[in-house]
Amino acid sequence: MLNILLFLTIIVLSSIVTVLISLEGTINATTFVSRENEGFVLPGLGLVDFGEFRKAPVAISGNNIYIVWWTNSTGNDEVMLRMSTDAGQTIGDKINLSNTTVADSIDAEVAAEGNNVIVTWWERNQTSNEPVMRVSNDNGATFGPLLELASNGTL
Repeated sequence: MLNILLFLTIIVLSSIVTVLISLEGTINATTFVSRENEGFVLPGLGLVDFGEFRKAPVAISGNNIYIVWWTNSTGNDEVMLRMSTDAGQTIGDKINLSNTTVADSIDAEVAAEGNNVIVTWWERNQTSNEPVMRVSNDNGATFGPLLELASNGTL
């Protein structure tokens, strides 16, 4: 029964396992142990936190490419953006869209159409978990203020 559960877990998390296998070589499935809400214990890697598997969503509009991600290089998670205006031939400097010191900015998503770019994410700390967004109407050259989506009333 344990082997079946491990097999199903590996199927569900195949992209994570593929990355880990490429880092570690071969993995004996009997040593692939899940720790609820923490991650997975893998031989040679120890506990691999689910939070380590971040994505960098991409949106494309015309020749413009927008890439967002969140990183913890400042002591708390921040949402970053990089753009290309020439179909990926070159890419601009990273821009910190969140700039928060009291919350982690995580789970970023991006959408683009025409001149409009919308980046959403969550601001989380011990007492709050709020969805927010910033909008650009000039292909990402500038972004408007942080809009708190959970607040009632006009944004």
